[in-house]
Amino acid sequence: MSQYDPLIDSAAARLGNALRREGLLVTAAESCTGGGICEAITRVSGSSAWFHSGFVTYANHSKARWLNVSEADLAAHGAVSEPVVRAMALGALDAAEADLAVAVSGIAGPDGGSPDKPVGTVWFAWTSKGGETLSLCKRLQGSRREVRAQTVLHALEGLLKLIERRAVRQSSG
Repeated sequence: MSQYDPLIDSAAARLGNALRREGLLVTAAESCTGGGICEAITRVSGSSAWFHSGFVTYANHSKARWLNVSEADLAAHGAVSEPVVRAMALGALDAAEADLAVAVSGIAGPDGGSPDKPVGTVWFAWTSKGGETLSLCKRLQGSRREVRAQTVLHALEGLLKLIERRAVRQSSG
């Protein structure tokens, strides 16, 4: 059990309540978390009402095939990059016919880092149907397990913020 598990459980429960309340369907496109975001979402009882599918696309060819990530972006920027993670989020949103999507791609370690992209570098993207796509790069610290857990937690928290932004936009528009 990770020190992050209670935080992940809490965020997943809050996310499930928000998705249920708003009547939204969510999906995730994951690389470095290997399905951890989808697993956290489905820890919540009743999750089949707001989650139907997710995508674990660890290899570049899987990102291209299943999420329509451009081979040119993969070659030019690498899998751990803003253009790739934004394309992953948009591809997952479309493929899952969801209302919201999160995508993550990073280097969980303990190896695989470089001077430009050290271990702990994770790109996130969140998008909504008919809305904007937000992206962010974080440099996380800790073991492989800790980096992955922090990534899951941040992804869930970002989805919650996206739902809040969406609700504010709809109430003012």
